[in-house]
Amino acid sequence: MGTAVEVAELRQETADELAVLELRGRLRAGRRYVLQLGFEGRLEEDLDGLFLTRYTDQGRSSMLIASQLEPTYARTVYPCFDEPAMKATFNIRIVHDPSYVALSNMPAIDVSEMTDENGSLWTVTTFNTSLKMSTYLTAFVICDFDYVTRTERGNEIRIWARKEAVRNGYVDYALNITGPIFSFLEDLLNVSYPLPKTDLVALPEFGAGAMENWGLITFQESSLMYLPSDKFTSRKAMIAIIVSHELGHQACGLHCHCLCQPQADNHLKYKIFTALINVAYGKCQDQLYLEEFSFSNANQDDLWTHIQMVVDAQDEVQLPASVKQIMDSWTCQNGFPVLTLNLTTGTISQEQFLNKKNGNSTDSYNNTWIIPISWMRNGSSQPLLWLDKSSKVFPEMQVSESEYDWILLNVNLSGYYRVNYDQLNLKRLARLLENDPKAIPAVSRIQLIDDVFALTQFGYIEIETAFELTKYLAKEDELFIWNVVLSNLVPENLESTLKNYELYPLLKKYLLKRMLPIYHYYAGFIHQNVDALEDDYFAQVYLEKLFGTACWLGLQDCLNLSSELYAKWMDNPNYKIPFLIRRTVCCYGVAVGSDKEWNFAWEMYNHSDTTKEDKDILLSAMSCARESWLLYRYLQYGLSNTLFSSNCTSNVILYVATKDIGHRIAWEFVTENWPLLSERYGKELLHDVLKVMGRFVNTDVQIQELQVFYNATLEEDERVATTLLLEFTKAENMGRRELFIKVANWLQKNVDD
Repeated sequence: MGTAVEVAELRQETADELAVLELRGRLRAGRRYVLQLGFEGRLEEDLDGLFLTRYTDQGRSSMLIASQLEPTYARTVYPCFDEPAMKATFNIRIVHDPSYVALSNMPAIDVSEMTDENGSLWTVTTFNTSLKMSTYLTAFVICDFDYVTRTERGNEIRIWARKEAVRNGYVDYALNITGPIFSFLEDLLNVSYPLPKTDLVALPEFGAGAMENWGLITFQESSLMYLPSDKFTSRKAMIAIIVSHELGHQACGLHCHCLCQPQADNHLKYKIFTALINVAYGKCQDQLYLEEFSFSNANQDDLWTHIQMVVDAQDEVQLPASVKQIMDSWTCQNGFPVLTLNLTTGTISQEQFLNKKNGNSTDSYNNTWIIPISWMRNGSSQPLLWLDKSSKVFPEMQVSESEYDWILLNVNLSGYYRVNYDQLNLKRLARLLENDPKAIPAVSRIQLIDDVFALTQFGYIEIETAFELTKYLAKEDELFIWNVVLSNLVPENLESTLKNYELYPLLKKYLLKRMLPIYHYYAGFIHQNVDALEDDYFAQVYLEKLFGTACWLGLQDCLNLSSELYAKWMDNPNYKIPFLIRRTVCCYGVAVGSDKEWNFAWEMYNHSDTTKEDKDILLSAMSCARESWLLYRYLQYGLSNTLFSSNCTSNVILYVATKDIGHRIAWEFVTENWPLLSERYGKELLHDVLKVMGRFVNTDVQIQELQVFYNATLEEDERVATTLLLEFTKAENMGRRELFIKVANWLQKNVDD
């Protein structure tokens, strides 16, 4: 060690999130210097960095401390070079209240006691030195939780949760699957898990679904807990998917920089976040790659080199270019392509899929991808083709004049691109769907419908063309396809807007005529034997949308069913409304009822045994009331600190604002109570409310009313931002009105087909 170098100044550069040290002397190359910094940070309740959470367990209020350091919050918890490539080992020691347990990435190696200057006793938990890892993967939890445990191949697995959740067996399912998933990954990848323990923690409040901190994985409660009383497999499937995903990170490595992003951008938080969410998860496919780059960072060329070695060692797969050329065309530019097929000439052209309605959409890259095209002709699969230019003629794709000669690209969604067919092929595909929908594979049907509505939304084709492909739907028996149809035709955030007096009756007649077969099929199970659906995954995920839309369209059977099941619950609060349609039943049970039904929902919302998930369902259901005085009263309840938390108050306002008769009531409530709401909830509530309210700005008078409110209540910088928001929603609404006119005209001509 040489002579110490004195620090002249330490300053913060807030914009770049840097601490800068000015030194009085020079640092010598090759020498080792040790920097020691004093550091303190704030413990907030905002779910970022190191945060505090309050919750209820066994009827008592409690709290915990946890961390979320992705993407750049590690720097708010301890001084560090907070970039994924700057890996290090970490020595962690936590001083905490003796009644709590402290967890981190590594196992605890020592637990001792200390007394502070006030004579208070504290526990000191010291953890083993970590393996080399990135800053954002370090993690800490200080909690009063219980756990269940098992050992898998020497790896101790513990699932931590609230005491009552552990006692009731809510985390047993997660424990039972975690070990086998670990073993499966080790066998698949031939890579041993390097840590001696893994903790999975179910947090009552967490901003992400889960976070893959090495050795200490944190989850939102709903992502990890399975109630033994829940017979349906969809919850199990979701937990298994999330746990598998996070355990995959433990074996395969960590998020990295966006594959082609310059290192110089790393300090910019939003760019880092973009980099993290755009990571290529495919890294796990090459075991040599895993071995070579364990505990270090790899760039994309390292991966392509290893895949190229595998390709060169076989002759079954022939590529039109090197792996690097193909993959660079996908990873070094934004977005993805849309392919346009001309059946007459057999020409396929490609361009970046952009919003053509936005004239400012530009990209500096040449917008050419090297694209593998899977395709079928008249129901028969064809050999794979490659499109490696902006446009190319494929003679085998020219079709005859027969209306039964058709082509389908991207079979079974095997490629990452959208397809835009010419009118000739779309007409033939629409006719085929009406005559024999099963001639097109189910996954390709969903892709065809999703593509055509996306192309409509982004200005490639007209909405009438998209509707032509919906005529066949009375013959569609796949629930997941119905889900994508209804999500496009009746998006939840536009339900009240779609009650347009010209559009709604036509849409109701057109849709119900096609929905009745699949609705009655599933209603039969709800009436007679709902347990028969416990292994039907799609029913569990998508049935709510089908029933919700049927009730929204006023189907009497759906409304009667909701009233019947809701009344059954009121007669016996221990009765469980089928989970698959619970949200719909509660909403329309309140909607077609009176204050009696509303009051019961309020009573059950406040019941101590009601789960968080059911509380949210009831919070939404109470906004479904059709009597305006009930909505006024509901909003007034929202002003009470004793009845709701601040987060719930915001949700109450937004739920009411999105209902048919509620948006005007909610707006009056917000304007009348703005001083109090502003003081309590600030700009965030205003922004959320304005976004929702903007959907109902239809006339110049309404726009002027909103502008007057802005001018009277907001600071100048806020006025500028909200005025821009208002102008945007005004333009959006004008476009939507034009769209509704087109849809109404098309429906008028086709509603009786």
